[in-house]
Amino acid sequence: MKYYNKSSEEVMEILEVSIEGLTEEDVVKRRAEHGSNQLDETKGDTALKVFINQFKDFLVIMLICAAIVSAILGKYESTIVVIFVVILNALLGTIQHIKANNSINSLKALSSPISKVLRNKIKKEIPSIELIVGDIIFFDAGDYISADSRIIESHSFQVNESSLTGESESATKERELIDQEDISIGDTKNMVFTGSYVTYGRAVAVVTEIGMKTEIGKIASMLENAKARKTPLQETLDNFGKNLSVAILIISFLIFCIDIFRNKPIVDSFMFAVSLAVAAIPEALSSIVTIVLAFGTQKMSKSNAIVKKLNAVESLGSISVICSDKTGTLTQNKMKVQKLWLDNKVIDSNDIYGNFEISNKLIKFSVLCNDAIVSDGNNIGDPTEIALVNLGKLHNIDEQEIRIIHPRIYELPFDSDRKMMSTVNEYNDASIMITKGAVDTILKKTHKIFTSNGIETLNDEYKAKIQYDNNMLANKGLRVLAFAYQEYRKNYRPTLNDEDNMIFIGLIAMMDPPREESAKAVSDCILAGIKPVMITGDHKITAISIAKQIGIINDEAQALEGHEIEKLTDDELFDIVERISVYARVSPEHKIRIVRAWQRKSMVVAMTGDGVNDAPALKQADVGIAMGITGTEVSKEAASMILTDDNFATIVKAISSGRSIYVNIKNSIKFLLSGNAAGIFSVIFASAAGLAAPFAPVHLLFINLLTDSLPAIAIGLEPHDESIMKEKPRKRNDSIINKDFIKQVSVQGGLIALATMSAYYIGLSGGNQLVARTMAFATLCLSRLFHSLNCRSKSSIFKIGVFSNIFIVLSIVIGGLMLLFVMNYPPLMTMFEVSLLTGIQQLSILSLSLMPLFVIQGYKHIKVDDKILNSNFDEKPGFSDVA
Repeated sequence: MKYYNKSSEEVMEILEVSIEGLTEEDVVKRRAEHGSNQLDETKGDTALKVFINQFKDFLVIMLICAAIVSAILGKYESTIVVIFVVILNALLGTIQHIKANNSINSLKALSSPISKVLRNKIKKEIPSIELIVGDIIFFDAGDYISADSRIIESHSFQVNESSLTGESESATKERELIDQEDISIGDTKNMVFTGSYVTYGRAVAVVTEIGMKTEIGKIASMLENAKARKTPLQETLDNFGKNLSVAILIISFLIFCIDIFRNKPIVDSFMFAVSLAVAAIPEALSSIVTIVLAFGTQKMSKSNAIVKKLNAVESLGSISVICSDKTGTLTQNKMKVQKLWLDNKVIDSNDIYGNFEISNKLIKFSVLCNDAIVSDGNNIGDPTEIALVNLGKLHNIDEQEIRIIHPRIYELPFDSDRKMMSTVNEYNDASIMITKGAVDTILKKTHKIFTSNGIETLNDEYKAKIQYDNNMLANKGLRVLAFAYQEYRKNYRPTLNDEDNMIFIGLIAMMDPPREESAKAVSDCILAGIKPVMITGDHKITAISIAKQIGIINDEAQALEGHEIEKLTDDELFDIVERISVYARVSPEHKIRIVRAWQRKSMVVAMTGDGVNDAPALKQADVGIAMGITGTEVSKEAASMILTDDNFATIVKAISSGRSIYVNIKNSIKFLLSGNAAGIFSVIFASAAGLAAPFAPVHLLFINLLTDSLPAIAIGLEPHDESIMKEKPRKRNDSIINKDFIKQVSVQGGLIALATMSAYYIGLSGGNQLVARTMAFATLCLSRLFHSLNCRSKSSIFKIGVFSNIFIVLSIVIGGLMLLFVMNYPPLMTMFEVSLLTGIQQLSILSLSLMPLFVIQGYKHIKVDDKILNSNFDEKPGFSDVA
């Protein structure tokens, strides 16, 4: 139905709703009729389809073909084992896939936007998914529009609809009906649409369509299925995996040719070559990365950091600069009025009675020029405005009562360019425009002052006194707002040009003290090689005061104001950016320039923001961080991470978690590749020495199944290591697969291969090939399980504790029990081609399997633990990194 060519009253009548909003009973009925406010997502593959897809891999197909040939030749045991392993591997792959997808989907729900609606005559915030047709919805600058709505009330309301119209400029919206038919979305001036966002002003509207019936929902229904993008790390590993797979396939082919040359049966040779390729190719790399990232981000969300995009986790570990807002992030965001300036003097906020007429007018005006609501302990609005409302309540001025007595009839909303906000209220038989804003801005707009002697000229002496007292208050870390007013005829609607020739009334100074944890968080940043930078719209003096308290600066020369940035070229800013730690009175454009200057120095930059105008800077930063409490929906959409507590310390914790997740992923990959390398080294050595293959094909398949996924995932869940924040940030272009990493994989894989081939030779010494293979198989399997302990950390298990990661212990126990079952249960012994071993042989296997663990852990305990304890940032990687 078309709503734009009907009046707002007609629309509300059609939707059967009043200006008082819906009741909960209405909501229940309407939700049953209209459903939830969400777009239909492309259904993912079913578990059955995911399971079937596991068999589409080329190597798996080769295995199945080999199993069929084995069955034709009467080798039923091999056929059964291969089919069993293939099916079990497919089941594990399916479980991993579903688990990873579920974890990622749950992250999406955490960052869903909110909307302000009127329910049961009470204004409340709800998840946008709960919006229903007929809801009375409120929009303010910075809000995302989550449902198509018809405007009921508009105040300088502007909306960016570029997602629908392609027009980058904001469109002005009004409530008047449009007496036309079949107009475009861009011309529908009395409606707003899902996917757009508010850039200016405020409005009240009634929801007309939700979900797939919205304009953007109609577009979504025409889109084809979209594939989820992989993170840069996943893409890197995929490329590495492809190159490694080609190399392993070449090696497997050469082994196949050698076996044929030695007159081995073609089927056996082919089966072994394919099994070697299956065991050696790390096909689980990408899925394990996804699972570890998903688990890590879930854990971070419980610590008040919601990561919207998985690739942000990778960037977190590399952050070298944090550009943070002051208010609410480094401070408590609980503003409380401390001082008032009126009648040419500063007084305590509790001591107003000697100046009652002026103070009463000042406080009353501060409550009227205000959008905050404080009711029943619920605070809705800007912390500064909430502090003003609380000041009113302290002196028996209730915001709801006074707003009824002096209703607002018009407003000029705050914006970062004007640095002011004005409201027009009915006041006796006239209209009064009340303006609040920055002190210097208000002083430029006023020429008179309200005093105990009446209205006087605001001369230079008055202005000097005001500026002096303002600086004194700011030096104490107080935020100061100036107030002025002007009277007009009744129902007058002023413009921006009317914000001039006003009457100055006074100042209100409040404090938002630093969070108790901010100083430690800043100290942790510096220790971790991360530079904390404060960027604020507050006065330079106020910013410096807070920055000194929490340790960001110790010298005022490290601070810069927005007007000083204006005078600098990009090259000049680039030259000094490392010396500046505080930026005050900045605009959104300045933020982008600061971020770009740091990025030119190859730094990975995190930027916090909460406003509409912060969105470009959040996108420019490597990691954009939006405020979950005070942030607008626009800033949250532009960011890659949301802080649900608006706390700087949470950023530091998130960086620490990001570093840990990256290290855990790297260790998981190291475990996989070093274990696979051990198998390849063993086979290559046996072939070069003219020995029979040390493993049967079923051995390789069993090892691949038993020692890959579970221990690798367990390593990815290694608990957080506090010492990681004593290291420098990872460089932007550092690859996870580098020379040092390959050296570690080679050394560790070589140690396991040495243990494996030693077991093989011990078995051969008795003249029994089956015993030799059994010992090699068991040693490789068991040593890889034990090797998971080596890959947990660069520290020894003596330092981190054997049982500090219970998942590792469980994976080793499960693997050990399965191996023991295969080695001693006769039916399985036949299927897996193993021989019954003597006690001495079993003891040899256990001893040799523990050998790589003892060698690596011994070195770490003697050398690495002490080195880490006494480490400094200038150390270069040594043999400890190989161990």
